Amino acid sequence: MTDPAPIGVHLNGSIPLATAEEVFRLAVGVLGPRIRRVPDGETGPRSNWIEWQLPVLQRQPSLETVPPDPEHYRPLPRVQFRPGTSALHLGGLGYAEAARASWLVFSRLQASGELPAGLRFQVSLPTPLAPMAIFVMAHDQAAIEERYEQRMLEELREIVDAIPHHRLSIQWDTAVEFALLEGVFPAWFADVRDQIVERLLRLGNAVPPDVELGYHLCYGDAGHRHFVEPSDTSNLVDVAMAVARGLERPLAWIHMPVPRSRDDPEYFRPLRDLHLADTTELYLGLVHRTDGFNGARRRAAAAAEFVPNFGVATECGMGRRPPETVPDLLRLHAELAVPR
Repeated sequence: MTDPAPIGVHLNGSIPLATAEEVFRLAVGVLGPRIRRVPDGETGPRSNWIEWQLPVLQRQPSLETVPPDPEHYRPLPRVQFRPGTSALHLGGLGYAEAARASWLVFSRLQASGELPAGLRFQVSLPTPLAPMAIFVMAHDQAAIEERYEQRMLEELREIVDAIPHHRLSIQWDTAVEFALLEGVFPAWFADVRDQIVERLLRLGNAVPPDVELGYHLCYGDAGHRHFVEPSDTSNLVDVAMAVARGLERPLAWIHMPVPRSRDDPEYFRPLRDLHLADTTELYLGLVHRTDGFNGARRRAAAAAEFVPNFGVATECGMGRRPPETVPDLLRLHAELAVPR
């Protein structure tokens, strides 16, 4: 069995500390040269990924709230158009505002030398499919998705206008897409796989080419449960390759999840078909606090049989775990990955 030495660490986004400054200081203090970019931790109301977008939709005068479906993967209230209405004029979603505020902290710490000069500021954004599938009733998903995507791309433009491009990284969080591909959630569009790829390419190509771009592929983490357990990495590789081939701009990284129980060759075998550019980093989410260093090394060794170079990460963001566990979890990353 190959004895891997993963290169580098990736942080997917959410880190449950009190402030962005605390996140920046801890991440750099523990991981040092193992990271190329750092998120602000999605602290405060953003701590549970997209749940803070439900109130954004509920505030729209043309939308009304429907009680939760207890059978849904994430049983939360949902919205639909009020009878006789179809207009939706979304204001700020909050992502650009949060990014600008955290950027001021990052920039101050970098200017003072407390953060490395070459470190980039990472902004993680959910694909619009996520709030549509989780917060919108089926009959209105198509109409609201179109308006929501328009507003999300406006917020992206606000972010890239506010932050120097050579210091910025954008990540599209791509999770609900795999619930649609696996048939767990019903899709409101035909040709599900091709339409998902088309959307991911549209979002990626909207990022200026001199801003780093990456995708965090995920199978969900609500209640520390996946939408469905992936049988292997086939769907992940398929989507990653379609995006890598279809983008009209550089792709800096792809992240893929690795379930805790999967240290078998069958899970990783499809990675043989993953052919990324030399400039595209692959990160495998094989770090699980529950089985520590030895479990992660088993998963890394199994992966290394099929893909020669990769960095390490958790499967998803860390936002749904106790804050006091974060330092040890970051140290586990540091133990697994060699500095760049």
